[in-house]
Amino acid sequence: MNEPLVYPDSKRHYEILDGLRGVASVVVVVFHVFETYSGDRFHQIINHGYLAVDFFFLLSGFVIAYAYDDRWGKMTQWDFYKRRLIRLQPMVIMGSLIGAALFYFQGGAAFPLINGTPVWQMLIVTLVGCTLVPLLPSMDIRGWQEMHPLNGPAWSLFFEYIANILYAAIVRRFSKTLLTIFVILSACYLVQYLIMGPMGDVIGGWSIEKTQLHIGFARLLYPFFAGVLLFRMGKLVHIKGAFVICSLLLVVVMAIPRIGGTDHLWMNGLYEALCIIVIFPLIVSIGAGGVMKGKYATKICGFLGAISYPLYITHYPLIYLHIAWVTKYKVPMGEGILGGLVLVVIGIGIAWACLKFYDEPVRNWLTKRFIVKKGLVSSQES
Repeated sequence: MNEPLVYPDSKRHYEILDGLRGVASVVVVVFHVFETYSGDRFHQIINHGYLAVDFFFLLSGFVIAYAYDDRWGKMTQWDFYKRRLIRLQPMVIMGSLIGAALFYFQGGAAFPLINGTPVWQMLIVTLVGCTLVPLLPSMDIRGWQEMHPLNGPAWSLFFEYIANILYAAIVRRFSKTLLTIFVILSACYLVQYLIMGPMGDVIGGWSIEKTQLHIGFARLLYPFFAGVLLFRMGKLVHIKGAFVICSLLLVVVMAIPRIGGTDHLWMNGLYEALCIIVIFPLIVSIGAGGVMKGKYATKICGFLGAISYPLYITHYPLIYLHIAWVTKYKVPMGEGILGGLVLVVIGIGIAWACLKFYDEPVRNWLTKRFIVKKGLVSSQES
């Protein structure tokens, strides 16, 4: 009775979903590079690249339900939390450390607080960032009022942890009917903000402030738990070429220019609601129902899936550098975009190095130390 839990790795692995997560990660990095030159939310290139986060939430909910829904008779909540911490926290720490290492190279007009930030304060923020505890705007050291000023995208991991707690503590017990009602209400909450809100988009969620928290929860609740519901419904779409079709659809959806302009914000809000509520679940359904054929295609999906999380959680300190460089030297997009593309390649290289020489070894050690002493753990986790 006191032996560690053993979970055989006997479930099917969704290679296409891994690949799609990687595609979305690359798109969001490219989006952030172009965002440096955009000026505002109405003139961005790859304008809806930020929707990758909402896609990640939906994909995460689907995979969490797939990996854990049938284990609760043999697993406690603390077992679940340990496994999620082992899966996610090592790269949270690495992202914070990379952000700290590059912090003082980012000083200047773009980030006015950096040059006046003492080292001791930056180190405290680094330590807090490693825990994923959000900082209040009054504790900002960059000037953007981010809850994680050394590594902005960590805000979505903060909400990911909230979703995991809600799933383990409450939602896993929901019947399919109750979960459907909850998802519908969450969709209404999202649509209300998108169509009646002040901006007509879901940009935001990265600050501990009333409006930003509203955005964060609107972005989290529907997609994550719609992913859980999608798995429980088991309605998968089986078509040939699923990975290519889903990848193209995902890129097109996120590359569509802003719709409606400043005079019709609701039009863009309606588009984003359609993407998050309808198109993203359809993409996941097709991806989960597809089958990879061919050694090289499987390897590509495997590589993209493996680097997706490390790339997402470590790339933004490089983006800060890019923003500081462009701002300081007034670099136009035509000249600076080559540097941005080099940044994407470097970011992928850093992600791969972090994965192979840090993340995988650390997770393997933590798994052996805290989860199992024999057997294998499931490999299909978000």
